[in-house]
Amino acid sequence: MVNEAVAVVTGGAGHIGRAICSALMAQGYTVVSCGRRQPAEPIQSGDRSVHFIAADIREPEQSQRVIDETLSHFGRIDLLVNNAGGSPPVDASSASPGLTAKIIALNLTAPLVLAQQAYEALYNPSCPGHIVNIASVSGARPSPGTVAYGAAKAGLLSATKSLAMEWGPGIRVNSLIVGLVHHEAGIEHYGGEAGFQRVANMLPMRRMAQPSDIASAVLMLDSEASSYISGATLEVDGGGEVPVFLHLARELSGKP
Repeated sequence: MVNEAVAVVTGGAGHIGRAICSALMAQGYTVVSCGRRQPAEPIQSGDRSVHFIAADIREPEQSQRVIDETLSHFGRIDLLVNNAGGSPPVDASSASPGLTAKIIALNLTAPLVLAQQAYEALYNPSCPGHIVNIASVSGARPSPGTVAYGAAKAGLLSATKSLAMEWGPGIRVNSLIVGLVHHEAGIEHYGGEAGFQRVANMLPMRRMAQPSDIASAVLMLDSEASSYISGATLEVDGGGEVPVFLHLARELSGKP
């Protein structure tokens, strides 16, 4: 990788996005990121700062502006990280069509459109560009309470393999299946520190991922050591989610 390499990271102001941006800058990348609002604190690593563009990537005209401004300012794109995503919990029987459409737009349609918009800048058979799609365990197993989100992430995993096949050898396309990630909002979601730690203890690694763990996986897939890896899905989930019935059986038996 050369110092002039340019990465576009969507959702850079979030806890995972910020870690990805920082890790890429530490590796010498010029990083462009986007989100609906300017972050309250600049995204920085050492003496480098992210070039942030306020944009709602669910709107194709705004995502095209992200690509156009990146090329206008920096002249190239070497890496696209489709990181923006998420969903509120919502019951499938009462979710409005509008909310469902917005969730699918953010988690599936926007990454596909951005990949298409960045295609010409990324495509280079002699030195392939790279797309990393940040998916979720919700796309690889049932996702009750976030059905549209899970379906969208499952679609993103499928799209990763299809795009890798269609766009090789000029662009490598890979994805991450991200498991539970530690952040302050998660502690409240699980009912406080005790509940949060109990969930963490149910994972094989006995902890949730740090945002830096996800960033490290992006760097690994983007390295020269991964130059023959395309269409792959890397599970970054600490070993997977152990079935709940095993934990219940252990608790009932009194085993540690």
